[in-house]
Amino acid sequence: MARLHFTVALLSLLLASAGPLHAAPQKGKAKLVRQELPVVKDTDGVAEARLIEIYKLIGQAQNREALTKATQLAADLPNFQLAQLVYGDLLAARTRPVKAFGDVPDTMARAASATLKELREESQRRVNALRERPPAGTIPSQFLELSQRSRHAIAVDASRSRLYLFQNTPAGLKLIADYYISVGKAGTSKSVEGDQRTPLGVYYITSNLDPKSLKDFYGSGALPISYPNVLDSKRGKTGSGIWLHGTPPNQFSRPPLATDGCVVLANPDLQHIIRTVEVRSTPVVIASQLQWVAPHSVRAESKPFEDTLYAWRNAKTSGNLQQILSFYTADFTSNGKTLAQWTPTLKSELSETQGRTIQLKDVSYLRWTDSADTMVVTFGEVADGTRTGWTKRQYWMRQGNQWKIFFEGVI
Repeated sequence: MARLHFTVALLSLLLASAGPLHAAPQKGKAKLVRQELPVVKDTDGVAEARLIEIYKLIGQAQNREALTKATQLAADLPNFQLAQLVYGDLLAARTRPVKAFGDVPDTMARAASATLKELREESQRRVNALRERPPAGTIPSQFLELSQRSRHAIAVDASRSRLYLFQNTPAGLKLIADYYISVGKAGTSKSVEGDQRTPLGVYYITSNLDPKSLKDFYGSGALPISYPNVLDSKRGKTGSGIWLHGTPPNQFSRPPLATDGCVVLANPDLQHIIRTVEVRSTPVVIASQLQWVAPHSVRAESKPFEDTLYAWRNAKTSGNLQQILSFYTADFTSNGKTLAQWTPTLKSELSETQGRTIQLKDVSYLRWTDSADTMVVTFGEVADGTRTGWTKRQYWMRQGNQWKIFFEGVI
């Protein structure tokens, strides 16, 4: 059997023999770490792990064993196009050298050039993301503080076509799974309806749609997210219907840039997420590229904002209206009301809690930084002597050295 000859560029992605290269975080940002490709485990994401194991065998010139495993994967998942392509290359290698990934006859390559390009990009994204893992113990920089009411959290790195699923433990966020995903045909930074871009920002899962109500196109289910959020609306962004959803029956996965703006996963991966997360309390951060940082550095960065949040709480406890209003921006809104229109609501709240200390329960705050520095804050507001209160969400924006509230509403 002829040895399978991949291009040097592809070999650099597939070879798993190099030892780990570790780099310490710099200036609060953690560098991704090159590691051995993971071994196959019988868990969610198993199809991808089986594919990566085949890549490893190819990189080690163990083509006979690679073909055996590729044959089984192709039989088990006939709709997994990437696996079928690898299987075809390995079959071709029995009679001739294969010089590139997806080394099909020229006539076929010309007829399906776009598809081949997409499959090659999907392969590269999967291998890169699985070889260059987030440094152990780090978290995305957006997760400053997460209440235990949020049992899980999701972060999407569009540049790596990857979704990361976290469990919120008493010791902090723990990465429990990650998956290949597809985003908008035109990339990210959604701005207007129909632009085929995936939004960037901090969102929450709003519902879990019944698969029976969905077309086959959406696969095994869908989790809508809260686009446009308050910051998006403030910036005039339009559009709706941004979901985490699955793939149609004839596609195990889709190319990296393939959706109308949604985040799309293979159906087995989506099903694991649906079984795991809770509606309304699960945050979803979508970033063009995630920055992974040590939790202690996040806590240090959050201290100035936390001090301001509790200064607002103390002002509200005091009942001093002017002092409270100093924490709000001039263009503040609350569900369509301006600051002047909303002030009577604030006065009513103050009259109900007069003389009692305001407590903030189950506080979460997530930071989003682009052209502005924003905090998305969720908490329960309870006055001493009462058992229940309101669950609120605020949006704060940093203006110079001060944090100000530009939205407040009851969830």
